[in-house]
Amino acid sequence: QVGNYKRTVKRIDDGHRLCNDLMNCIHERARIEKVYAQQLTEWAKRWKQLVEKGPQYGTVERAWCAFMSEAEKVSELHLEVKSSLMNEDFEKIKNWQKEAFHKQMMGGFKETKEAEDGFRKAQKPWAKKLKEVEAAKKAYHAACKEEKLAISRETNSKADPALNPEQLKKLQDKVERSKQDVLKTKEKYEKSLKELDNATPQYMENMEQVFEQCQQFEEKRLRFFREVLLEVQKHLDLSNAASYKNIYRELEQNIKTADAVEDLRWFRANQGPGMSMNWPQFEEWSADLNRTLSRREKKKASDGVTLTGINQTGDQVSQPNKHSSSLSVPSNTVQSVQSSYNPFEDEEDTGSTVSEKEDNKIKNVSSYEKNQSYPTDWSDEESNNPFSSTDANGDTNPFDEDTSPAMEVRVRALYDYEGQEQDELSFKAGDELTKMENEDEQGWCKGRLDNGQVGLYPANYVEPIQ
Repeated sequence: QVGNYKRTVKRIDDGHRLCNDLMNCIHERARIEKVYAQQLTEWAKRWKQLVEKGPQYGTVERAWCAFMSEAEKVSELHLEVKSSLMNEDFEKIKNWQKEAFHKQMMGGFKETKEAEDGFRKAQKPWAKKLKEVEAAKKAYHAACKEEKLAISRETNSKADPALNPEQLKKLQDKVERSKQDVLKTKEKYEKSLKELDNATPQYMENMEQVFEQCQQFEEKRLRFFREVLLEVQKHLDLSNAASYKNIYRELEQNIKTADAVEDLRWFRANQGPGMSMNWPQFEEWSADLNRTLSRREKKKASDGVTLTGINQTGDQVSQPNKHSSSLSVPSNTVQSVQSSYNPFEDEEDTGSTVSEKEDNKIKNVSSYEKNQSYPTDWSDEESNNPFSSTDANGDTNPFDEDTSPAMEVRVRALYDYEGQEQDELSFKAGDELTKMENEDEQGWCKGRLDNGQVGLYPANYVEPIQ
């Protein structure tokens, strides 16, 4: 029918729009892949810190951490998927669309105009004949109507005695003319219809030819879409990637290497009865090197102090079987002060920093840290000790009454240090903590561990983190 080729022409414009839709679809999926990869990386980083600082140890800890390694590797694969979608598939559709559709200066596409002109040219002769058929048909039907009306009037006039013979003759002549008009219009109608029928095969052939050209253009687009979708499927399907399978094969192996017996043996040797003991031995008295100061004695002038629990940094940090040794510090490391000096007066515990907020998040998941220290000294007066174990765990702060502000600095321990009294911190070489106050005249600093415990530590046991 005339004008119905417009649906085929419109399909060309729809093809251009569908290219845009497919590009938008791939772009959104690439963005999802990127966000998922970022979330995997963030999850792995956060939980790796939690597990490493938590109480889990040994082979089970390594098996647990294997999940974070898996997430990091999978994150890399999904970033590769995102890159493939955007750099290959998206660009391929964009370039194909640019080559297949050519915009005109006046709007629209060249391919659309060519198809419409082809259909219009093929249909124009037939449409003209069809118009003639419609006109002949209309004339024939009007003649038939007029004939019927004339016959009806003639019939009615015969029954009317008031009409004279002359009027009756006019009605009869009109009937005769109308019958002749019917024959002429019918003949013309049939002739135009026959010409239309004769032109129809050629018309159909011409229209079919233009339609096939549109079909071929659409076929190229459909085949191209199928090809692109198959490539997208290959990029998204990680199950066939050898590296993806290796990730989970390695994860399974790491989990299977977890050995409860081995972990229990390690804990017994390093944290239980199997660890080497430093039993008390007879020691000669030395005024300069072998004198151990209590916190009360540290307020008075002294010639020297013995610091215990030192380990050098390096390979010893990662060897759990090695224990603290004793190191003597010359008297110039501890300077004399007046007996009335109190290092805890006029001090103020500053507000929580960004790192402290992160530590609070970690404490919400991990009940306590690996490097959590336990007091080695005991006393019958523990009930009156302001630095009880609850304070050491960060539930209360013995320095809440301090008032002077201080600059907080992150420092790293150079040696192991075991606190000698309840108000002293304990840490391992390599641990990080926050220095809350600068070194006093006695060579001590006030700091806070990542688990929230606040106390004193020797200033020369740490170095600032660059």
